[in-house]
Amino acid sequence: MRFIKRKDQTPKDSSETKLKIKTIAICAFPAAGGILFGYDSGWIAGILAMDQFKKDFGKPSVDKLAYMGLLYSSTDKSLITSMLSAGTFFGALSAGYIADRIGRKNNIILGCAIYGIGVVLEMIPHGSVPLLTVGRTVAGLGVGLVSATTITYASEITPKQIRGSVVGGYQLNITIGILVAAAINIATQRLHSTAAYRIPIALQFLWALILGIGLLFMPESPRYLVMKDRKADAKKALSTIWGEPETSDMVENEYKLIEDSYTAERDSGAAKATILDCFRGGCKSGSNLHRTFIGISIQMFQQLTGVNFIFYYGTTFFQRAGIQNAFVVSIITASVNVVSTPIALWAIEWFGRRPLLIWGALGMCICQFIVAIVGTIEPDSEAAQKTLITFVSFFIFFFASTWGPVAWTVCGEMYPQKTRSQSTAVATASNWLFNFVIGFVAPYLVDEDKADLGAKIFFIFGGCDVLCFLYAFFGIYETKGLSLEDVDRMMKETSARHSAEWNKWRRAIGEKGDGSSDKADLTEAEDAGASPSSVEQQV
Repeated sequence: MRFIKRKDQTPKDSSETKLKIKTIAICAFPAAGGILFGYDSGWIAGILAMDQFKKDFGKPSVDKLAYMGLLYSSTDKSLITSMLSAGTFFGALSAGYIADRIGRKNNIILGCAIYGIGVVLEMIPHGSVPLLTVGRTVAGLGVGLVSATTITYASEITPKQIRGSVVGGYQLNITIGILVAAAINIATQRLHSTAAYRIPIALQFLWALILGIGLLFMPESPRYLVMKDRKADAKKALSTIWGEPETSDMVENEYKLIEDSYTAERDSGAAKATILDCFRGGCKSGSNLHRTFIGISIQMFQQLTGVNFIFYYGTTFFQRAGIQNAFVVSIITASVNVVSTPIALWAIEWFGRRPLLIWGALGMCICQFIVAIVGTIEPDSEAAQKTLITFVSFFIFFFASTWGPVAWTVCGEMYPQKTRSQSTAVATASNWLFNFVIGFVAPYLVDEDKADLGAKIFFIFGGCDVLCFLYAFFGIYETKGLSLEDVDRMMKETSARHSAEWNKWRRAIGEKGDGSSDKADLTEAEDAGASPSSVEQQV
């Protein structure tokens, strides 16, 4: 497609390259919050498989995974793993309210502090499952505040040209956290003391310190500052982000765009939003309820793919399947996760959101069903073990290069300014709610003394991937290359299935500053491949 330059666009020069480098560096840093989530997911999977942890927290057991006749129960494993997600659910749900009052940046710093308190509580217990569970819950509250606010913050400070990649970088940091945790687990697993699991737990402090201290030097969200009528601070923040003087045309134009959008909402009486506003507007396209439903649904489906079953219980699941060196396999899957995620950060701006979600769901579905079928026909065989490792890795590749980053990007782009923090918090809470469901229920489905599904659990996840495919096709809008204000307009004017065409028309027409288009624009839009009749309707 040939893009049309806006009438007020200035030619590019060498300074623009420097601007982009600085802007990317500033905008990408908040995504480091993903490391908190990823590392937490990774270390819990490893310590559950450690002999020392089984000895300290276990009870007499005849299970084949027991160490010295000791192993924690399925209930204990379920609680230890899932209560992080329970705490995160409530943290994420409250994040929107807090972020609208103390600011996006300050809310993330607060989350890091609470997370640190949780880490201290996690290190205290020696054989006490209840105390460890409390620590996981408190740490979860902090992760919830960070995860929900990071998406809002990154979306509001990042230019549209790189917003998809930057917000998707949150998922990349999750994968890095998982990989680092897997490596630490391998390094400490054979220690015959509490250091085997306390070292991985203690290292959580490092990620909280890096993020919390780093944010002290970051600008506040300009959109938040406009909401608080802090004009001078908003321009100063934009100046820092763009690397331009506060009086420059670039800063002035960006400020005016944000201010005009907020002014329109304020004049309509909708400037101050509560969490209830996320569910208003009825079922019409573009309503708050409609957008909230999309956010909740895409985060729900992201978890129902079963990816966190692999990262929470993968090591013990591989052990139960008879695979030797299950810790090494966890490194392999975590490495695939890290290597695959950058593909999405490139593809999300090249191919768009919808294609990645649609084809990613199809790829995950095929992998899950292959693992389930082979594991059911030939359980505990060498062929089944090799198939499990191979296609679980392929499944993670499809997830990491599509649904992992793209789901977060979609949630960061679709909401209007008045409810953005609240709606993002609700969507993130949905992610953690279903994360909790998977973490809590999975041991009861897989363990030998419970439902003992084994590899058959992948039939369930494969069926969920079919639903992911259908949902992405019928429910997800294409937001590639649009400003947040244009996304707001698109969702009010067209349906998800036709959003790619609307996106094409909008970017091809190249509207003037007053919102109108002339005949030359219309002709160029037709040349770019847009439908003439449809273009006229949009004009």
